[in-house]
Amino acid sequence: MTQPTPSTPQRPFDRVLVANRGEIAVRVIRTLKRLGIHAIAVYSDADAGAPHVALADEAVRIGPAAASESYLDPARIVRAALDMGAQAIHPGYGFLSENAAFGRACAEAGIVFVGPGSLALEVMGDKIRAKQHVADSGVPVVPGVSEPDATDDELLDAASYIGFPLLVKPSAGGGGKGMQVARDQGELEHALPAARRVARAAFGDDTLLLERFIDQPRHIEVQVLADAHGTVIHLGERECSLQRRHQKVVEEAPSPLLDADTRARIGAAACDAARSVDYLGAGTVEFLVSDAAPDEFFFIEMNTRLQVEHPVTELVTGVDLVEQQLRIAAGEPLAIAQSDVRLEGHAIEARVYAESPERGFLPSTGEVLAWREPSGDGVRVDAGIRERQEVGADYDPMVAKVIAHGADRAEALDRLDAALADTVLLGVESNIAFLRTLLAHPDVRAGHLDTGLIDRLQESGSGAATASADESDEAADDPTTRLAEVARLARDRAARATSAHDRAWQRELGWRLGDGGITERASRAAADLDRATVRVADDGTAWVHLDGRTVALPRVDRRAALEARLAQLERGGTSDPDLRAPMPGSVTTLLLADGDRVEAGQAVLAIEAMKMEHRVTATVPGVVRLRVAAGEQVARDQVVARIEHAAERVDAGPAASDPRPSDGTHDAAVPNASHQE
Repeated sequence: MTQPTPSTPQRPFDRVLVANRGEIAVRVIRTLKRLGIHAIAVYSDADAGAPHVALADEAVRIGPAAASESYLDPARIVRAALDMGAQAIHPGYGFLSENAAFGRACAEAGIVFVGPGSLALEVMGDKIRAKQHVADSGVPVVPGVSEPDATDDELLDAASYIGFPLLVKPSAGGGGKGMQVARDQGELEHALPAARRVARAAFGDDTLLLERFIDQPRHIEVQVLADAHGTVIHLGERECSLQRRHQKVVEEAPSPLLDADTRARIGAAACDAARSVDYLGAGTVEFLVSDAAPDEFFFIEMNTRLQVEHPVTELVTGVDLVEQQLRIAAGEPLAIAQSDVRLEGHAIEARVYAESPERGFLPSTGEVLAWREPSGDGVRVDAGIRERQEVGADYDPMVAKVIAHGADRAEALDRLDAALADTVLLGVESNIAFLRTLLAHPDVRAGHLDTGLIDRLQESGSGAATASADESDEAADDPTTRLAEVARLARDRAARATSAHDRAWQRELGWRLGDGGITERASRAAADLDRATVRVADDGTAWVHLDGRTVALPRVDRRAALEARLAQLERGGTSDPDLRAPMPGSVTTLLLADGDRVEAGQAVLAIEAMKMEHRVTATVPGVVRLRVAAGEQVARDQVVARIEHAAERVDAGPAASDPRPSDGTHDAAVPNASHQE
């Protein structure tokens, strides 16, 4: 493990404002408090009672829930820092962390921006410019076209010279938002306008670039540190190949792919990229590495900030990256030389999202009824939620990170799985069960990773994980059914308690039913209930966590179910003619007009929330009857449109064209607004 020279005893700053929220704000504030620095938090109306606000020494309101009017408003952040007497601003990641204008605004106000200088922010913030810049410095890059003013026709012409498959990428932004893969000319013709539309909405810039898409690539990134005195070092690499729709899900350090020689070469290339822009602070240089040729690597981009996955590097090196950021920003020279860096053991991180794997990983919202962090040897949790907190649709759906460190990769995997099993999150759906299924997969255990692995598992069905149950479960020995029995008992008890105006059942972690004369199955469920963590939501959904598994048993509205079934029978089919919002959010685009003809699988409208855009598609052919307008806020499962029989509307106009097929009421999520990484 890296053993840096003992840090100077004086703190680099007296007062620092953290311009972020959630788990990263909590994580930064912890280091500030350890160093004796007065920590100042900012919060929107949605975060007034959030953990980062409670942890800070002081907190200041900066606006309403909308990120554009709070966390993404440079003027509000700078004004808050001035009002609170902050000497420096730590931006965390996402939001304004890579905004060059924000960095300049801080400097003009006499406040230190804990991040790189304007050259690095401007060059590396533009993927096209960054690629050209590092290529001139001798850093290998992926073949492609990156002309800022290239039209769709020019990009289509250039595609044949690059070769398929191709990756279409917005030049601005990050986190996979707007990326499209095209495997032939026809797919590219569709991908270009779709990517421009998302990029324009998310970043205000629809400039695109094309890159050769490398099948089964490994995503390897290198952590660098650079001070104002000319020293640039790297702290090894992280493997971030387990991704879903270009969003990282599980990260680890070091990579199980690289040998010592490649590690040294890729580290040197990352340092060269940082030097080329006079980098200052902590940054990450990202590369693609071919699984078939692990000694070759290609520059993708540089993230000029702290990364979500930085804890795995901290655990294997022993270096607090936030402390290093603060000391570098204060002008101190690095106390660590490249020869001091040692990687000890292995660390793996899993991102816990409020999302529903069973609904295509759509974000989930609601009240956190229970939250319990895991603990144990080598386990670390970075979280920014608390019980009774509302998880809304305003921000990124990531609520926590669970990280495990072990003597080797096998031990780290085992510790991470055990930690996830002990993580209790009730009230909102999460991906915890999916993460455990993924970590247990033979390819993951063996280190045979690539950026398409998760998507292939989903397509084959082997990556699915059940996290809910219904009233018809009959296999008594099935673990989900067993938990469903506990949930039914919990809901019955809750109904009785509610009738007695007693809500103690929502406060306690576990309790035993005292009913007599119950069956053996019910008796077992009652015994399980005594060990379980149980909550019953106001809508009647019973949540149970037991033996590393979580189940949510919703209360069935039998009348609504009957009415929906009758509507289907009237149409002579099984598809529901009502199109419902898959998640709460804002209607961003109406792709068809009221009265247009539509085919099954054709996109009708788009809904955006939690930085994702979701297309709602027709389940049956007919005529569209819209129930919402562009810009309208909708709730989950709200009817947003209805498809009537085409024969009933002979005067309907021609249908708009959208040839993409779909198996459900919403298409694959398209990453959108850049609120968080």
